[in-house]
Amino acid sequence: DQLTHVRQLVATSYAFAAILEDESVVTWGHPHSGGDSSEVQHQLRAVQQVQAADRAFAAILLDGSVVTWGNRHSGGDCSEVQDRLRSVKQILATKCAFAAVLGNGSVVTWGNPEYGGDSSKVQDQLKGVRQVL
Repeated sequence: DQLTHVRQLVATSYAFAAILEDESVVTWGHPHSGGDSSEVQHQLRAVQQVQAADRAFAAILLDGSVVTWGNRHSGGDCSEVQDRLRSVKQILATKCAFAAVLGNGSVVTWGNPEYGGDSSKVQDQLKGVRQVL
């Protein structure tokens, strides 16, 4: 019943997330790999895009903010950079980390440092970025 009018479907290794036509999100699968979004469900409104890492999801909302859930070691917890995640235009994922391109061309990363979650050593080079490939 909930899986009608699906606009986007994304998968981690153990869970799915569907953006519906009303810009809400439905998730299912392993609860610790993004299948349980109940803790952030109230924030998952006006969702424009969802990106998946191995065991976590990141959603861009209409206002350019980001909501994450799933395994924190895979990027499911962006609290350390949450205040910098404004005007997000694009999110990409590695196995256990995310990178967000902001409207001003800067890049914010989070997740497991061994998978790209720590970009502090190259942060001064990440200016004027149009797109991450």
